[in-house]
Amino acid sequence: MSEDGGTADGTSGRRLRRDAEENRVRIVRAAREMFAAHGLGVGFNDIARHAGVGVGTVYRRFPDKATLVRDALQDEVVRLLEVADEALASEPAWDGLMLLVEHVADLLAANLGLRDVALGPGLLEGEFGDVAEQVAGFVEGLLERAKAEGSARPDATPQDLTMMFLMITELALHATASDPRAYRRYLAVFTDGLRATSSEAPLPGPLGEAAAEDVARRWTSRG
Repeated sequence: MSEDGGTADGTSGRRLRRDAEENRVRIVRAAREMFAAHGLGVGFNDIARHAGVGVGTVYRRFPDKATLVRDALQDEVVRLLEVADEALASEPAWDGLMLLVEHVADLLAANLGLRDVALGPGLLEGEFGDVAEQVAGFVEGLLERAKAEGSARPDATPQDLTMMFLMITELALHATASDPRAYRRYLAVFTDGLRATSSEAPLPGPLGEAAAEDVARRWTSRG
């Protein structure tokens, strides 16, 4: 017998390692699906049930939730940042802003876990901890450039877009069964209101940065 309890040729040990890796893949897949459908409020018990494993198996493979979130959403976060980079390179700035808004809305509507990472400040530590800050920076930069070129209304704020994303993704969640693309109509209504041609009707007072972060934190931490 070998030290790991397998046979001398290591057959049992290899089988155990293979089973452990298969469980890990199953857990990550289940977490990806659950986070996408319900956001980051999903717990280990729900993920274990969806994966068909015991909750103890989830804890053995993933010591904390942040680790599982990173493994489950890594590809989606990379895609989100790629879209942002593409939008920043677009000219005029309004086209870049609309590219960012439309593509990010599609990504976030399809994955509420990604929505929580991108819009919910302070939800995660480590490599995902600054994703919300990066997304906000991309939006702010493009919006300011669009204002400077005269295509965006001068009283629009980055917080307006954060609230828009939160509302659009919430609509997408509730409209999935009846019309999965319904949110696109209301996204167009929102973004049309950002145009400089809409600025003759002044907006009520803006939501400040701290207030917007508080709203986003409460919204994305439900459940």
